[in-house]
Amino acid sequence: MGGVAAMENTTHYEWQGEDLILRCRLQPKAAKDEFAGVLDGQIKIRITAPPVDGKANKHLIRFLAKQCRVPQERVTIMSGDISRQKRVRISAPQVLPEGLQLTAAHHPHKD
Repeated sequence: MGGVAAMENTTHYEWQGEDLILRCRLQPKAAKDEFAGVLDGQIKIRITAPPVDGKANKHLIRFLAKQCRVPQERVTIMSGDISRQKRVRISAPQVLPEGLQLTAAHHPHKD
């Protein structure tokens, strides 16, 4: 059963109860806000904001909140405040955008 644990460590997301935890690689100063695929166990997210004075982090929170249809207060950066590599918690997302490339079978609300 060790294969399952190894697989979980390489995926870009995990569920903790109803909360979605994402492993992200942020690309600031992009042409547009978008999900840009999964690479090396991280979802790449491009955002237009520059990495200055916390603007990129604030923009990332707004982008993920809008995509998952939750208030911004339900999106928190768990680690990576000053890094491109981040862990982000989305508390009880209402929508799972296709761009996140999640496996629906792993969603805790799926029957």
